[in-house]
Amino acid sequence: MMENNDEFYFDTEELDDIIVYYLELGDFNYADMAVTYGLKIHPNSLDIKIKKLEVLLEWEDYNTAKEMIDELKGSSMENTDFLVCYAKYYSNLGNPRKAIDICKKALELNEEENFLNNFIADEYVNLGDPFNALKHYQQALKEDPTDEYSLENAMICFSDLNKSEEAIAFLNDYLDNFAYSEVAWSEYGQFYFNRKNYEEAIKGFDYMLAINSSAVGVYASKAACYEALNQHKKAIEVYEEMLELEYTKAFTFYKIGLCYKALKQPTIALNYFQKSLREDPQFYLAMMEQSYLYEEMGGMPEALHFAREATLLNDGNLEYQKRLAFLFIDSGKFEESLSCLKKLVDAEPSRFYNWYAYTEVLMLVGEYDEAVSVLISALEYHDRAELYYQLSNCYFNLKNNTKGAETLVKALELDPSMITDMQKKYPYIKDEVKKVKAKVKKKN
Repeated sequence: MMENNDEFYFDTEELDDIIVYYLELGDFNYADMAVTYGLKIHPNSLDIKIKKLEVLLEWEDYNTAKEMIDELKGSSMENTDFLVCYAKYYSNLGNPRKAIDICKKALELNEEENFLNNFIADEYVNLGDPFNALKHYQQALKEDPTDEYSLENAMICFSDLNKSEEAIAFLNDYLDNFAYSEVAWSEYGQFYFNRKNYEEAIKGFDYMLAINSSAVGVYASKAACYEALNQHKKAIEVYEEMLELEYTKAFTFYKIGLCYKALKQPTIALNYFQKSLREDPQFYLAMMEQSYLYEEMGGMPEALHFAREATLLNDGNLEYQKRLAFLFIDSGKFEESLSCLKKLVDAEPSRFYNWYAYTEVLMLVGEYDEAVSVLISALEYHDRAELYYQLSNCYFNLKNNTKGAETLVKALELDPSMITDMQKKYPYIKDEVKKVKAKVKKKN
């Protein structure tokens, strides 16, 4: 009609259906067009005005919404749709108690009880009150026993309340009445999985797969149970069933690789990690696992290559940065390791060994000025002898013997027991220790 610039007549029920269609689709522009057209034909329709209010709330136009609420309040307090919008207005503004009060008034109309109880329960969740939330999720479930949303959230509330016995009793009672509920069996399996009762969890997942054999995620949960039980061969069998259903297989190949790795079969594991990468060339988890396996097998160049590739794809992963730094150092590529070590220092300044390793490598490559700067920063976080020994070595290498001696005195005061090891590491210190000790002795 709009494309042809036509104008047709619709009654209010037809317009209501059109507006609801667009609201459910999330196309609020078209919903608003339908509302505007509806009000043009039926300017006094309360139902269409309430739909206009719903559009305003979706657009977060709360000032106009409030004006409309004030306009409709006198005539619409017995209208469930209006009360839902009225409650949503306060919910969106962060006033859940007011929203609950309005929803409870709406319940008195004996309409949309399942929806309203879920609404009230959600608001209690926002208030951090799982006890009252649970009551209303259970009430919503009574109104519509097939409501998966109510069931899932009721189980979350039981968990928040640490009521595990009540939770499983509730779930078993539900399953007695609805034995073919996929969600209930999934919750059953997850309940026991979270409590590390993996055998019972597998029973729940098996029941669900009997109902719906194409539920891919359930295969993954079942396989995870076998992994937790160290039954990796059975886990592999489940993952292989899962492969037949999946469109994207990279993660499953990766998981099979991990199982073979746990079974001490590195060659087969490597094969599956390679399959994972063929499926998804940027799957960094498989890359890093290849790196670990190549290291175990003595292939250090390959280990370094895959660690570098994985870290490039997941730059913010500090464990990857640490591993890459180690492999660079192990390969004698000290300068390449510096960027990793700097990232570690910047991200975790409270970790002493990040600083210690960073300055060690700086000294190895002869960057003593940079090492001094880094050590001064490190001492702001860690007043430790090791850093003073390192700093004194830097000063001696830079021919600043006065500062070197002063710093060495500080190191000896903090921990003289390290001196033998430090003299081996930093030959410059060897002769200076005697001088410093002599000066200290003479002073005393």
